[in-house]
Amino acid sequence: MRIDIVTLFPEMFAGPFDASIIARAREAGVLEIAVHNPRDYTHDRHHVVDDYAYGGGPGMVMKPEPLFECVDAVRAMASPPGKVVLLTPQGRLLDHDIVAGLAREERLVVLCGHYEGVDERVREGLADDEISIGDYVLSGGEPAAIVLVDAVARQQPGVLGSEASLEEESHAQGLLEYPQYTRPPEYRGMAVPEVLLSGHHAEIAKWRRRQSILRTAARRPDLLARAALTPEERRLLDEARGGP
Repeated sequence: MRIDIVTLFPEMFAGPFDASIIARAREAGVLEIAVHNPRDYTHDRHHVVDDYAYGGGPGMVMKPEPLFECVDAVRAMASPPGKVVLLTPQGRLLDHDIVAGLAREERLVVLCGHYEGVDERVREGLADDEISIGDYVLSGGEPAAIVLVDAVARQQPGVLGSEASLEEESHAQGLLEYPQYTRPPEYRGMAVPEVLLSGHHAEIAKWRRRQSILRTAARRPDLLARAALTPEERRLLDEARGGP
């Protein structure tokens, strides 16, 4: 998979993409990342990429010309041209299903907004999708791009050490992940649940599933609406909520 990032601050990506899972994916040839600065596609001596908003108001708006010309040039660098994703607080809220869908693309071109945002014509004529990573405002799209790339990268075959890790992670099955423990079996009076030390794999799987359901009900009950639960698991939820 190839991901091209269009940003006014390429230096922000040097550290995050040169370490950990993303670095290993790049070294293995599973993931290719390229970063491009729209200032390189301006035609004035000062490389201006923003201007005042028509109609007035605070802040500056990113101009359409550098973004359009940059993306045109970037898409021509490789095939396929790729899906253009604009990172914006007004976009679809990023979740596991959206990540999985983006991970199936051969190529993504990610646009990082800045200042007060981008000219509306970028949304209308350039972006194929608009995505937000949460209901809050960042100084720019760069941190959001790092989040998006990390989430998409780990979905690529061969990136993680175990494919089972993807299936058991929080949100992968519509539930939060069960509690995890490692050695020592007791620490500062806190003991690992006996079932995890039993070696009984069926009972361990049953305990983990139960814990996932109860943890999701306590912390993210909104996720349960789309979780695939058996009638017995639904009864477990009713009991946890004090129902019949």
